[in-house]
Amino acid sequence: MKRRANTFVAGIGSWLATQAVALAEQRFPPPDFESGYKLPITQTPAPRAEWLAWLDVVVLLAALGFACHLIFRRRSRPGLVGLSLFSLVYFGFYRKGCICAIGAVQNVTLALCDRSYALPLTVLVFALAPIVLSLVVGRAFCAAVCPHGALQDLVLIKPSKVPAWLEHGLGIVPYLYLGAGLLFAATGSAFLVCRYDPFVPLFRLSGSFWMLTAGAAFVALGMFVGRPYCRFLCPYGALLRVGATLARWRVRVTPDYCTQCRLCEHSCPFGAMREPTPAAAQPADRRRLGWLVVLLPVLVLGGVWLGRALSVPLSHLDPNVALAEKLLGPKKAAPPAGVQTPESLALTRAQDNAKDVLAAAVEARARFATASRWFGGWVGLVIGLKLIGLTMRPSRADYEPDRGACFGCARCFSYCPSERVRVGLQPLAPAAGPAAPGPAVAQAKTT
Repeated sequence: MKRRANTFVAGIGSWLATQAVALAEQRFPPPDFESGYKLPITQTPAPRAEWLAWLDVVVLLAALGFACHLIFRRRSRPGLVGLSLFSLVYFGFYRKGCICAIGAVQNVTLALCDRSYALPLTVLVFALAPIVLSLVVGRAFCAAVCPHGALQDLVLIKPSKVPAWLEHGLGIVPYLYLGAGLLFAATGSAFLVCRYDPFVPLFRLSGSFWMLTAGAAFVALGMFVGRPYCRFLCPYGALLRVGATLARWRVRVTPDYCTQCRLCEHSCPFGAMREPTPAAAQPADRRRLGWLVVLLPVLVLGGVWLGRALSVPLSHLDPNVALAEKLLGPKKAAPPAGVQTPESLALTRAQDNAKDVLAAAVEARARFATASRWFGGWVGLVIGLKLIGLTMRPSRADYEPDRGACFGCARCFSYCPSERVRVGLQPLAPAAGPAAPGPAVAQAKTT
């Protein structure tokens, strides 16, 4: 009986530890409402058994490996569509978008900045596995494993080309959003990316009206613009784009040589295809590049200064600071007798624990003072590197997908004449009339 009692107590302790990791711990207990008000059901999924969490990891790693096989070995668009459907059903509607790699980077950031936060190993794998893979083969996670990207890719029916100036302008938003998400995660204020994720409410079939509307708007826009969330907002996609730029292997449209028919350029709905460029850079471009390299440290230091100036306003978004501001602010008229709002009850309870509330607010302010400088420097770095990237023009002899912008969707494979000949299909007609053969074609003809 004593052994059974110890086992029971150990089991209860393990369950409570899981609860503490899976759910956000409330700093103060909920108030006792006198008007019959009931707390809403939390939108955080209930904790699962540990073996089920590891099952999710196994499914993730298997899906990533299968995506690489379909992209680089099979070169199969139908296979990627099937994998996208599986990922949408499993990671999206079955797992309800949690845990996901997009939001897991916030957990890792909080664990690095707060020693008291216990980071589950399964969450760490979800956050790092797609990033590590992107350094080897590019954005295989985005191709067909991410449920957010899978949903947008499957509803795309009539893609429209986004103007280059708008593409470049919106292209820096994911990096800024990434910096903001890590800022609030590092300070322990909020998981910004998860709170404003437009697709998780759709996967859970519940949520606020505005978030459901935002998710529906992205789905509707995704019918005509290729993956708008992935290209212009997703913070995790910004990390994968950097990793894919450094990838050892990249997606190649043609298995043999490029005929420069431009069919692959017209087949890509994401604007990832790049045309051939001359090898020599213009003198004006070299001078502009030199000035931008000199300007880069100025932009970073200016961002640090701006972040320091904005640290106090940004800290008001922390719940502890906001509560302390109300506690120290001017007293408002008391509500009528018998009528208590959640805000007034929370303020009353804070007055009973004024020292703890003020100490938590001071600590949050100190964290924001440091994190805001890093965020400001990050903004300056992103803007500076974007300007440098617009000036640099790497030489290309053929039409090639941009390493960072390519999602590995395999649409362009079936349009390439060389690929169609390889698999025994009839080549398609060129998109814009006959083109002069490239160097590779001329060399192939001579040999």
